[in-house]
Amino acid sequence: MASPTTLPFPPQLHSIANVPHPSASGQTFTTLNPTTNTPLALIHSAGPPEISAALAAATAAFPAWAALPPVERSRILLKAVAILRERNDEIARVETLDTGKALCETATVDVATGADVLEYFAGVGMGLGEGKTVRLRTDAWVYTKREPLGVCVGIGAWNYPIQIALWKCAPALAAGNTFVFKPSEVTPLTANILAEVFTAAGLPPGVFNVVHGPGAVGAALTRDPRVAKVSFTGQPSTGILVNQSAAAGLKHVTLELGGKSPLIIMADADLDAAVDAAITANFYSSGQVCTNGTRVFVHADIHDAFVEELKTRMAATIRVGDPLAADTNFGPLVSAAQYAKVRSYIAHGLTVDGATLLTGGLARPAGATAHGYYVAPTVFTHCSDGMKIVRDEIFGPVACVLRFGSVAEVVRRANDTALGLAAGVFTRDLDTAHRVVGGVRAGICWINTWGESPAQMPVGGWGFSGLGVENGKEALRQFTRGKSVLVEHGGVAPAFAKL
Repeated sequence: MASPTTLPFPPQLHSIANVPHPSASGQTFTTLNPTTNTPLALIHSAGPPEISAALAAATAAFPAWAALPPVERSRILLKAVAILRERNDEIARVETLDTGKALCETATVDVATGADVLEYFAGVGMGLGEGKTVRLRTDAWVYTKREPLGVCVGIGAWNYPIQIALWKCAPALAAGNTFVFKPSEVTPLTANILAEVFTAAGLPPGVFNVVHGPGAVGAALTRDPRVAKVSFTGQPSTGILVNQSAAAGLKHVTLELGGKSPLIIMADADLDAAVDAAITANFYSSGQVCTNGTRVFVHADIHDAFVEELKTRMAATIRVGDPLAADTNFGPLVSAAQYAKVRSYIAHGLTVDGATLLTGGLARPAGATAHGYYVAPTVFTHCSDGMKIVRDEIFGPVACVLRFGSVAEVVRRANDTALGLAAGVFTRDLDTAHRVVGGVRAGICWINTWGESPAQMPVGGWGFSGLGVENGKEALRQFTRGKSVLVEHGGVAPAFAKL
């Protein structure tokens, strides 16, 4: 293995109270570039001393940060927004090296949308002191207020590292909480950059901390009694374990979990727009997006035309290559494990499910680098609802096209899943559109578009797709707790005097 001094990045330490912090055990792991399958950096793995130190720093910093007027917290967060935007291209390049996502994505979406969310909550958080008053009688009234929870933990996913970190910490910090973030061990590099940004913006020591390591580190953070809330993004099976662990301490939780989302194309849909959306909903970020519309339901009247146009448009618009290249918009999958998993599903679709391969498959796509984890953009047709490739979340560039005949039928079939993250419908008839989104069981819905999640829009799943929401004012509220106060101005009569 390469020496740490010859790797592209220096060893990544933990960030605790704004200071780089090595692991006492000396234990490290390596993060790899999925485009070349070569090491990028050694990452220090947290043990009990580092986990305890991060939580102690966050605990110590909480009283002063919570007491700071919201407008002063906002000024610090807005400085961080400005720094993120100044360093956008630098951070995007690191994100591309770590994730394999095309630079055209990371440079325009990943950092930018994270900064947008931080800017949004810096503004919304200034209104945190607003409550309500209720007059009970002439000499008595009630007022309510929201207060921060305390130390919060964020556990990130590997597909949108810095965006997810910001989606989690922005409402928490704006509300006056302190934060400990554990990035995915698969894509950990930008977490420390975010810590640097907050330090440069003037965030007090201990308010934002980073610890690295495997799932055991997240588990230790989740069960620690000093933690008031856990926000987790990942697969449902892990989210259930997080929820069970947090429940033992009655901790607050937000869970953003998986999806197997339906994209519904009605007979009157704008065919060009629907095809473009289907490509975005399945092949953006090489298919590694939790909200992807991988069950593409197409009305029987336009099914054949849609499939033909989809194949043509994919060939014309998807450009596989080195993700750092300017003309590439489709890179490798994030890891060897994800590569093997996605290929196993494609093989199952071919040999067991018996679906028809429209394009893609197991052959290495043209333009792939020699050692990268590339899977060809793949579309199956003649699919049925019971197929494994239709039912399971694959989390890769694999779309399943299904034929339907009526609104009632497609809504019923769309809901035939335990997951309920997202759904979308394309139609020129808005009455039909609202009937469809009113019937599907999903927390995020789009009409005649797919995928946009602005900071103002609360997003969260139903069923096994999650609990709570991220973004929007609702997310800020979920990082606070309510307090009600009754004020008596008149004389207080002892209760027993009234009996």
